[in-house]
Amino acid sequence: MRTLADLSDRAEIQDLITAYCHAIDLRDWAALDAVFVPDADIDYSATGGIRGKLAEIKPFLEATLPLFKSTQHFVTNPLIRIDGNTATARSLLFNPVTMARDTGDHTLFIGAWYVDEFVRTPQGWRISSRRQEKSFFHNQ
Repeated sequence: MRTLADLSDRAEIQDLITAYCHAIDLRDWAALDAVFVPDADIDYSATGGIRGKLAEIKPFLEATLPLFKSTQHFVTNPLIRIDGNTATARSLLFNPVTMARDTGDHTLFIGAWYVDEFVRTPQGWRISSRRQEKSFFHNQ
């Protein structure tokens, strides 16, 4: 049976996953500081990005995402496992991204999973590791 503390932890972790999406799509790099621990290991290499710590990832995102006119990160179906002050989750990602081309706007669809590790900090839950697993690219 789940306790109120379990439900609260799950809600906080789900809110954290959503906060990440909003930070990325709004290009609010500073907001990522409330999503990740400072030394988080973040690996976007499965979809063509880099792997690094938050201090390396933020400039990468700042330089790369303006290449797209828009992005939308839909993250759903998180399978969350909590073990005391740590947790894991595997969530489905659907990410349409639009870029300008000579022939007009072009939208690419990315399907992947986020495989996350979380740690409880004095400020609340934070992502300590995020890795992508690629499923598909459509309309490249």
